[in-house]
This record gives sequence, structure tokens and C-alpha cells, in this order.
Amino acid sequence: MRRKAATPPSPLPQRHGVDPVRVRLPAAGTWGTVREHLVERLSGAGAGVVDGMFDAGRIVGADGRPVAADAPFVPGMFVWFHRDLPDEVPVPFPVEVVHRDEHIVVADKPHFLATTPRGSHVAETALARLRRELDLPALTAAHRLDRLTAGLVLFTVRPEERGAYQTLFRDRRVRKEYEAVAPYDPALALPRTVRSRIVKERGVLTAREVPGEPNAVSRVELVEHRDRPGRLARYRLSPATGQTHQLRVHMSALGVPILGDPLYPEVTAAVPAGDFRRPLQLLARCLEFTDPVTGEEHRFRSGRVPAAWASYDRWAAGTYDRPSDGQ
Repeated sequence: MRRKAATPPSPLPQRHGVDPVRVRLPAAGTWGTVREHLVERLSGAGAGVVDGMFDAGRIVGADGRPVAADAPFVPGMFVWFHRDLPDEVPVPFPVEVVHRDEHIVVADKPHFLATTPRGSHVAETALARLRRELDLPALTAAHRLDRLTAGLVLFTVRPEERGAYQTLFRDRRVRKEYEAVAPYDPALALPRTVRSRIVKERGVLTAREVPGEPNAVSRVELVEHRDRPGRLARYRLSPATGQTHQLRVHMSALGVPILGDPLYPEVTAAVPAGDFRRPLQLLARCLEFTDPVTGEEHRFRSGRVPAAWASYDRWAAGTYDRPSDGQ
């Protein structure tokens, strides 16, 4: 069996905690030059942008030297470049480090901050921030948490150990517990385990439940409830699977959608960039697992208090938007 060729290390350093883009040219194709392939591959950027990058020497090969626009297309060749960072509104809440050792970093992510670079969120992400703040350029995320969800995220310090920690999540050997604030329904019998089949189509904002074999399992428990202000409850949510938006879909299906959810049960108008009021009241509260490298038993808990539970009036009025306020 032919062994897969090793990927060469990046010749470019990170910028603002963000890795350069790596492109491997296809094994076969009709392109005559590297430029022709990149213009087609990066068609969304426009030919002028690609040509400008070549002219500025921003597209480099494995040796770190600029690749000429007329360089011949070589199947399997690697090139690197730094993307132009989008204009991002800074998320005004800190990423708290709950635990750090030579193998892992466990961070308590605020609402509104993406876990890893994606789409229009690049430098304003938990990963990029932690790389900069902790001076750990090799830091990587072992899993992801939705941008609107706050709470615990596990990062790995050593790239060669990342797979071992990712396997924990893949094999469901991490116990995850979430906390949500949602309406209280005395007629809703809890605790219960919700099982359904959830699908999420590319390009569609929401996931949906469909008939078929369940692929999403969530345990829902009532922690406490109160009638004023607002008829609200705190719920403990324990997902046994990890489908996109699983907990949000299941809570909405039970008739108690999570407060501040812009997608379930109905999609609401997008808020302007920089509007950090009324965060989604979903918190990744607890992570428990056996460390695959050290064998140590870990149990981490977020110290955050959901804003709507701490002060529903202020959350509802949209004044709960300062770094110290439940973020």
C-alpha cells in the first residue's frame, strides 16, 4: 500500500493567531498554471484579487518563496497564503481559562464568540484569541461550540495529541452537561429523554426533525422554576449525541424554546453586528472525561450565571451587555 505523502510544514507564520490558508493542487486537471487553478478555485474572490496576491508575492510554495503566476500546474503541489481578514466587531467579553497544563487548555467561552475561524469570524474567535493571549501558536480545538452558546471548550496544546482528544468526542466518551433558561410549563413531564432524527442541510439556517431512525438523543431535566419575573425555568440538558443545534431543536419541540434563540421555533430578523444584547440562554456547563494522554480524571465546570436567570428584567430589556454581566 502506498503511504500518503506527509504534508509539509507551513512556510508562513500565523497572523493575529490565524493560520495561513493551505491549498493542495489536485492530482489531475486541465489547468496550465497555478494561477489558472487558483482563479477557478477561489472564484468567489475574483480574478483581480488572485492576481493581486501573485503580484504582491503573497502566494508561496513549501520553500517560502513566492510562486509566479505563470508557474506550471504541478499535481499535488502545496501553496500557502494569508487571507485578507474581514472587518470584525470585537466581542467585548473575555475568554476565561478554567484549566491549563502541558497538554490541554479548557476555556469558558462567552456568548457571540465563535470557537474557530469560519466564514466572517476569523480573528475574533476563541482559538485565535487564546493563541495570542497564551502565546500558544500550536493550540487547536478538540471540538466546537456554537457561536451563540457560552461555556466550556477543550483545546489541545500539542498537535500530535489532538487526535487522541478528538477521539474522545467522536466515541462519546466525554460527558457534557448544558444549562438552559426557557419558559416553564407545569404540564411538561420531566425528566425525560428526547429521541428524534435531526437533519441540517447545507445553506439552510435551521435544522429540522424528520421521520426515521433517531440520531439525536438528549436528556432534559428541570432544575428549578419561578413565576416572577417571567415564568421561567432552569433546565439541565445532557446530550448523548452531537447533532447540529440538537438541544435547541429538542427544547423547541418540547414547547419550551431556549430564551434568546433567533432560529427556533421561528427564524427572527438578524441583529446588527455589534449587538450583544439578549444572548442565547444556553451554557455548556460541565465537561467530564478521562484524559487519554495522562489518564487523569477531569471534571470542569463553568462559573457563568445565565443572564436571564440572574436578572430577567435586564436581559429582556437588552441592558445585559457588559463583560461582567453573565457573559
